[in-house]
Amino acid sequence: MLEAVVNVSEGRDPSWLHQLAESTEGCVDLHVDADHNRSVLTIIGRQTDLIDSILAIGTSLLETRSLASHDGVHPRLGLLDVVPFVPLGAATLADAAATRDLAASRLSVELGIPCFLYGPPSPSSPAGYESRTLPEIRRSAFSTLHPDLGPPNPHAIAGASAVGARPYLVAWNIWLSGVSLAVTQEIAASLRTPAVRSLGFEVSGGTQVSCNLIDPTVVTPAHVADLVAAALDGSGSIIRCELVGLVPASVLHAVDQRRHEELDLDPTKTIESRCAAQGIAIA
Repeated sequence: MLEAVVNVSEGRDPSWLHQLAESTEGCVDLHVDADHNRSVLTIIGRQTDLIDSILAIGTSLLETRSLASHDGVHPRLGLLDVVPFVPLGAATLADAAATRDLAASRLSVELGIPCFLYGPPSPSSPAGYESRTLPEIRRSAFSTLHPDLGPPNPHAIAGASAVGARPYLVAWNIWLSGVSLAVTQEIAASLRTPAVRSLGFEVSGGTQVSCNLIDPTVVTPAHVADLVAAALDGSGSIIRCELVGLVPASVLHAVDQRRHEELDLDPTKTIESRCAAQGIAIA
C-alpha cells in the first residue's frame, strides 16, 4: 500500500474540492487553504488504483481550472503541483519510486503535462535521472533543469508537475500575530536544517511559518514551535498551529500528549486511524 499526497493549486472553491475528494477512490483526507490557494488530498491505495485516481484529478483540473488565473502565497509549478508517493506497511521506497515513474509517464503522455521527478531513481526512471529534492526542482525548473518526462515547456493550462517518492514527512504551519513578513521570513530561514524546510508567508490576519518536517519524530512539531516562540522573544505571538493532511501515529507518540491540542495533533488525524475508519488495511 502507498500514500499519495496530492497538492493541487486550488483552495478557494471548497464545494468543488469536496466533490473532487468524494469522487476520488481512496481519498481519506482533504485540507483546503484559501491563502495558499492550495489543497492537499491524501489518497491511500495500491499502485494502479492510485495512479488512476491521480489521472482523474489531473483531468478535472484541466477541464475546470487554469494556472494562468491562479494566485496564492505558496509557490507552485502547476495545477497538479506536487504528487509524492509514500510507502506504507510492507511497501518500500523502491515501490514508491516505481509508482512515481509510472504515474509521471502517464501524466506526461495522457494529459501532456511535463513532469519533474524527485526522490531516488529506480530501474524504471528515465535515462540519466539522478536523485534530487523538491526544493531543487522549485529553484531550477525550466531554467537549468528540464522536465524528465513530457513536453519541454509548461502546459498552457496546467503548467508542470513535480512527482516524487519519499518517506513520510509532516506538513505543518505556525500562524503568527504582530510579526512583520520580513521577521517571519527571517525566523523561517533560521529554522532550516536537513530536518526542516520552512518558508515565511503573509496570510489573512497575520503571517505564517510554513514547514515541512522531514524527520518529524526527531525534530517534532513541539521542537519547532518552541524554536519559533524563542525567536519571537515576546515580539508578537503564536496564534495557532495547523497540521496539513495526516501524520503517522509515531509522530503523536513522539510529542507530549499534553501539547497535542496546541500543536493541532490528534489521534483522528493519523494515517492509521483514518484508514481504519474507512476499512483500508495498510499492514
